[in-house]
Amino acid sequence: QMQLVESGGGLVQPGGSLRLSCSASGGNFSTLAVAWYRQDPGKQREKVAAISPSGNTKYYNPALGRFTISRDDAKNTVYLEMTALAPEDTAVYYCTAGIWSQVLLRPGDYWGQGTQVTVSS
Repeated sequence: QMQLVESGGGLVQPGGSLRLSCSASGGNFSTLAVAWYRQDPGKQREKVAAISPSGNTKYYNPALGRFTISRDDAKNTVYLEMTALAPEDTAVYYCTAGIWSQVLLRPGDYWGQGTQVTVSS
C-alpha cells in the first residue's frame, strides 16, 4: 500500500515562497501521476497542479504563473514550488497519486495527511 507524506509547509510572509514535498513509499511511484490540492476550513477543496509520470504538467487557477510542480523519481518525491504567496493561499495542502487519466479528472487513490501553509504578516 502506497503512503504519501507531505512536508515543507509553514508560516510565510506575503510575497514569500515555499517548497512543498510529497514523498512516497510502498509502491511504484514512478508510474503514477501526482496532483496537489488545497483546502482551507469553510472553503471548497481546490486542485492546484498535477504532473504525469513522464513529467507533463497541468496547472489550475490558484497556481497559474506562480507555482511549479516537478518530480524526482529517484527520491520518490514530487515538489510544489510556490512563489508570490498571498494570504488567500493559506490552506492545508495535500498530494494525491493515481493514474494520469484519473488524476486529471478527480483525486487519485492515495492521499497524504496534508501540510499547513499559512501566509500572514
